[in-house]
Amino acid sequence: MIRRQFTALALGAAAALSALPGLAQDKPVKVGFVYVGSINDGGWSQHHHESAMKMKEHFGDTVEVIEQESVPEGADAERVLTQMALSGVDLIFTTSFGYMEPTLNVAKKFPKVKFEHATGYKTAPNVSTYSARFYEGRAIEGTIAGGMTKSNIIGYIGSFPIPEVIRGINSSFVQARKMNPDVQMRVVWLSTWFDPAKEADATKALIEQGADVILQHTDSTAPLAVMEKAGGVIGFGQAADMAEFKPTPRVSSIIDNWAPYYIERVQAVMDGTWESVSTWDGIKEGMVQIGEITDAVPEDVATKARTMMDDIASGTYHPFTGPLNKQDGTVWLKDGEVADDGTLLGMNFYVEGLEGSVPN
Repeated sequence: MIRRQFTALALGAAAALSALPGLAQDKPVKVGFVYVGSINDGGWSQHHHESAMKMKEHFGDTVEVIEQESVPEGADAERVLTQMALSGVDLIFTTSFGYMEPTLNVAKKFPKVKFEHATGYKTAPNVSTYSARFYEGRAIEGTIAGGMTKSNIIGYIGSFPIPEVIRGINSSFVQARKMNPDVQMRVVWLSTWFDPAKEADATKALIEQGADVILQHTDSTAPLAVMEKAGGVIGFGQAADMAEFKPTPRVSSIIDNWAPYYIERVQAVMDGTWESVSTWDGIKEGMVQIGEITDAVPEDVATKARTMMDDIASGTYHPFTGPLNKQDGTVWLKDGEVADDGTLLGMNFYVEGLEGSVPN
């Protein structure tokens, strides 16, 4: 009798302890990831996948990861998220801008599930947002591009005309012009994040227009493959290092480092401390990393790029520092003035000197 009472008390205490935040659970935390591309796209989606795997490795058997790749933005995303939520996940990362509304819609239906939306700007009690200051990396690329172009024409492959992409175009152009006042930039909009055929065609079109440096805000390695075949054209890894194209045409890269954030947010779920936040980190925090600058880049140009990287990390330089005008010539930033985050987050205009217009 005494033994039975002791056992009952022990089981009750164990149950109470297991319910406390931060203590071991009897089942793993279930974490879902939804990707707009394939996990072997060589860029954006693959890097999210690899970061998810690093997070899984960190936690071991205490975390279960489920992934869904190549999910179109829109109704398909809402269906996938609903299925994930119904499967008993604790936390879902939705890793593309176009998942914003589907994420919010599903989050309302499943208030006990926590959601993390990459690159969005809308939150809810159970929805956080996270993104990287990619424009800092674009400033480094623009410095290299302006210092290396011989034709004075830089090409840019844009995905969708959202502030994230527009910021990158402006940032790279501003820094390229500081290196070479004669630089022109030609932008091609594709209205897709990942379409190797369209990305390849856009690269060919930009080369035909005289571009000898091409930047991209799309996810595949197709542009670099076209540049490699063409010869005499340089580019950059996007979201991932794309090191297979070193030392040229890939002369550097922007690398998205999501793993520390994933570890932090999953740990918060385990600890019972998760709350809705908006995170926007850059080079300083290590969320944006710059890949190796290869020997194909002249040493003086590489030195300027590395110095800028250090200055951004230390906070002594901001890529959007005045004087800067908008495309129509009106003053945006006075001499020494630095752009505020609110303007950057809603950026819908080109800076002075860029040709063409931002699509609606």
